[in-house]
Amino acid sequence: MQLLDWVVIALFFVALIGIIVWVVRQKQNNAADYFLGGKDATWIAIGASIFASNIGSEHLIGLAGSGASSGMAMAHWEIQGWMILILGWVFVPFYSRSMVYTMPEFLEKRFNPQSRTILATISLISYVLTKVAVTVYAGGLVFQQVFGIDELWGIDFFWIAAIGLVLITALYTIFGGMKSVLYTSVLQTPILLLGSLIILVLGLKELGGWDEMMRICSAVKVNEYGDTMVNLIRDNRDAQYPWLGALIGSAVIGFWYWCTDQFIVQRVLSGKNEKEARRGTIFGAYLKLLPVFLFLIPGMIAFALHQNLGDFLPMLPNGNPNSDAAFPTLVAKLLPAGVKGLIVCGILAALMSSLASLFNSSAALFTIDFYQRLKPKTDPKKLVRIGQAATVVIVILGILWIPVMRSVGDVLYLYLQDVQSVLAPGIAAAFLIGILWKRASALGGMWALLSGLIVGLTRLGAKIYYSNAGVSADPSLFQSVFFDCNWLFFCGWMLVFCLAVGVVVSLCTKAPTEEKIRGLVFGTSTPEQRAETRASWNRWDVIHSIIILGITVAFYIYFW
Repeated sequence: MQLLDWVVIALFFVALIGIIVWVVRQKQNNAADYFLGGKDATWIAIGASIFASNIGSEHLIGLAGSGASSGMAMAHWEIQGWMILILGWVFVPFYSRSMVYTMPEFLEKRFNPQSRTILATISLISYVLTKVAVTVYAGGLVFQQVFGIDELWGIDFFWIAAIGLVLITALYTIFGGMKSVLYTSVLQTPILLLGSLIILVLGLKELGGWDEMMRICSAVKVNEYGDTMVNLIRDNRDAQYPWLGALIGSAVIGFWYWCTDQFIVQRVLSGKNEKEARRGTIFGAYLKLLPVFLFLIPGMIAFALHQNLGDFLPMLPNGNPNSDAAFPTLVAKLLPAGVKGLIVCGILAALMSSLASLFNSSAALFTIDFYQRLKPKTDPKKLVRIGQAATVVIVILGILWIPVMRSVGDVLYLYLQDVQSVLAPGIAAAFLIGILWKRASALGGMWALLSGLIVGLTRLGAKIYYSNAGVSADPSLFQSVFFDCNWLFFCGWMLVFCLAVGVVVSLCTKAPTEEKIRGLVFGTSTPEQRAETRASWNRWDVIHSIIILGITVAFYIYFW
């Protein structure tokens, strides 16, 4: 890092502080102001926030590392961003009509209070134990690599970087709420895109071009069935990424994440109307097409450079190249002064925006789904203070969990994949039957959600047990189902099971009244509601949606 790099970083922080001061000076008197930014966000702010919130540690370390170790396999999850269109076209009208702040609150309106409590509890625990802690852990790791500093003032630089990142982000999230998340994203997103694009271009230039990368990576076999690093669709016997399992599993996880997770949907709920919310999802879907090229492909470039040079990537104690260091190594070795500072700003932008969104979403869940339910007559201004206090607690819990994350280190992303693959099906099933089927009863939706939680915890417990105790040569039915079954196929079958539970319980229990589900399920909207939704889009919304789907199909064809 040279003087010019530090100047660029300083300018970034000056701009960031300016936006935050502007946001903080605006009045935020109630929960709508604090958690949803006053519900007046435009499509640019919504789309930028969706993208910037999504781009976090799993991209800067995990996606680039995946590209360096297994090639295109993880691209399924990134290219599934077209599912943001489902959020905009299908779910936005129902969420808008329900006038909710959180996804658990929506489930209470559609089903019952118990469903709300279950989803809020699952979401809060998963945010603290996975997203907050992992983002902070990876942030410390990235900056330790990029700055090349092991210790500062006698303290491990990892901790200085990680805690510094948390405190800076927490301050502006606590005082600025959702508006600070939205408007800092408008600054952070272009910096992140530009910085990552520079890495892609310089990486390809250093390697000798796209064709050279494809030549080197296509020569590397990833299984015994002839598939290489550049194959997105792999043999169905592949142990980790069988093509059918990858398509099903990534679709289930993608649907849960893009259409029902508070972390993403809260950005859409902040839109001033259906039109802005839907166009925000279309803009977000366009941006979501980019991470494969901005993070995964650079990982493959780093692998190819290592193949050519032999010592490009740092080595692990076992003698293998450290794939997770792909992105920060490209930054450290390829970029000139000034540009490196810009990339550091981009990394900061990604991590801070992702963290800010997590803090704000977690605070909203606690304040709206727990505190306000216990004390419904709480003064609106006090709710804002409760939300700020909740953010502080979540920050502290996330920091306390970092040592655990650091101890799992090299299995961090396998752990994350496992958690998401068992978290998604039950939640997805509850929302699917809730919005698509009028007959889905309160108990049906609740048990679809609860059965997913029970099966998911059983799967995670089995993974921990058999990973430590060892597997039997003559596997039991339990081991075959809950441990040996490929994680992607398990995710798909789990969705089928949860849907079946929801349908059976619904048919055996009392159907909801028309009044309870009006406007919340397909076929129950009033003529006025349908007219409002129809007036919120035109042919350009349709054309851009078709273009996004076309690009997705073209991507699959090219990397087939």
